Amino acid sequence: MDAHTTSPAEPAEHQPLEVREIVAGLGYDPDFNWAWDNYKRTIVEIARRKGLTRHLEIGGGRDPLFLPEEAAAHGFDVTLNDISAHELSLAPDGYATVQCDIAGKDANAILGAERYDIAYSRMVMEHVPDVARMWENIAHTLAPGGVAFSFFPTLYAPPYVLNRLIPEKISRWMLETVFPDRKNDGDNPKFPAYYDYCFSAEEKLVPMLTRAGFSDVVTLPFWGYSYFWKFPGIRRIDAAFTKLARARQWRAVSSFAYVIATK
Repeated sequence: MDAHTTSPAEPAEHQPLEVREIVAGLGYDPDFNWAWDNYKRTIVEIARRKGLTRHLEIGGGRDPLFLPEEAAAHGFDVTLNDISAHELSLAPDGYATVQCDIAGKDANAILGAERYDIAYSRMVMEHVPDVARMWENIAHTLAPGGVAFSFFPTLYAPPYVLNRLIPEKISRWMLETVFPDRKNDGDNPKFPAYYDYCFSAEEKLVPMLTRAGFSDVVTLPFWGYSYFWKFPGIRRIDAAFTKLARARQWRAVSSFAYVIATK
């Protein structure tokens, strides 16, 4: 993809590059630790380079990506969205908030048309039962040229396949036993997961995103997770398989993905 042509007088750091070029310049690594460590940095860089100031963080209730002073320092006007009034009540003071189901039929009326420049979510998409409608609603609320960014776990990584197949009560007990902070009163509670469209393969995502109103899609797969780290035998086998899958770019068994789409 060619960069937008700019005049010689325009500083390089202000050239309106395409998302694909911006992400490439961040030093993408397919290890899952890179995804977690660089999520905020990626959003900052995309927003800075493309002049995206009006932000919507989806599912950002109790744990917003940017503290109010961080957002102000970057020149971002951040609105937090969540389906739950309780989750929004746990956010620090200093944000605009909007409560709605991002995949709901009334989301367009609540969010408004072309109100935001960038919308992003982390570990939210797997909990949405109708992801196609979610992306349609996001496209509606983004201004032309706006960017949507979702960071989510992907099928068919073994932990998520198990979570999808095992009844919710059993999977909840298993997860809370290994990770106590995932209890309802913990810092990172578990919510039901559907994994609708949770893939890193572009052929599975791009047609849906095109129908939703996006013209350019960047998909970055990642491999690895920490779920088996407390089980040494399983961990070694899983680590060997993950290393092979990452080396051969087997997206069918990736663990996470960034999907960044431009309206």
